[in-house]
Amino acid sequence: MLEYRAVHVAFDGRAVLDGLSLHCAPGTTTALLGPSGCGKSTLLRLAVGLLHADRGSVHVDGRPVGREGLVALRQRIGYVIQQGGLFPHLDLHDNVTLLARELGWPAPRVAARFAELLELVRLDPVLRARRPGDLSGGERQRAALMRALMLVPPLLLLDEPLAALDPLVRSGLQRELRELFARLGKTVLMVTHDIAEAVLLGERVVLMHDGRIEQQGTARELLEAPATAFAQAFVVAQRGAREVLAELDG
Repeated sequence: MLEYRAVHVAFDGRAVLDGLSLHCAPGTTTALLGPSGCGKSTLLRLAVGLLHADRGSVHVDGRPVGREGLVALRQRIGYVIQQGGLFPHLDLHDNVTLLARELGWPAPRVAARFAELLELVRLDPVLRARRPGDLSGGERQRAALMRALMLVPPLLLLDEPLAALDPLVRSGLQRELRELFARLGKTVLMVTHDIAEAVLLGERVVLMHDGRIEQQGTARELLEAPATAFAQAFVVAQRGAREVLAELDG
């Protein structure tokens, strides 16, 4: 569904991605891990055509991402950023349904899809007319997820969507996302700094370092058999992942 082939990207002469290759199979959830500046968010921007590789190529559903056909491509991808990216002057309904209405969806179809998404992300319909500034952090991220899913895209990109939330809200949403991914069966590529979150949400984890893949595989493999000194240090620096793994095993 999503493939990066020997991708190189440099900013101001510094390599952000250095010959990286990655394959995300249809219907799987992949969690990208790694420190700030290692290239995680750059991978997502390449997939939606916000950036273009200096060398190498990116393919979505077997088609190369280029400078042409980006409008059609983006209609097949749901993209959620850390702060949600909702338009502050639009209410929840208009934020979520904006693109569908611009594409000429008939009003009954828009209404039915909006109601379906409210139920899917567990948002109260009473919030329909509220603007982002009148929503809680968790409600804003649920609304951003609704907007990303509005056009029923097969590919979902999440760039640290829960990082700005307080721990209690974040914990609850993590488990809801896990259930949601299982129900929807979409291809998901998710950026996170948190190993525990990656363990909970990712069928596969990819640890990045300095624009390259340091290790990839299951969360268990990363936790129990880190392949490099960096991977070992990254695992040791974070706590809670083993507890999540034990909970899932139980």
